[in-house]
Amino acid sequence: MNERNDPKKQSAKPNSREDRLKAALKANLGRRKAQAKTRTSAQIGARSEQTPKGDT
Repeated sequence: MNERNDPKKQSAKPNSREDRLKAALKANLGRRKAQAKTRTSAQIGARSEQTPKGDT
């Protein structure tokens, strides 16, 4: 009977591990998106500085 209780206890532990991994993955993805957005805006800014402006 105790054998049936043990797998339930063990199954709770991997779930918490999965939850931690999900949270870490989500945080990492958020950081990567922020970095990509910053890089994109920096590249756009660099492009606008490089383009010659016409005489007015």
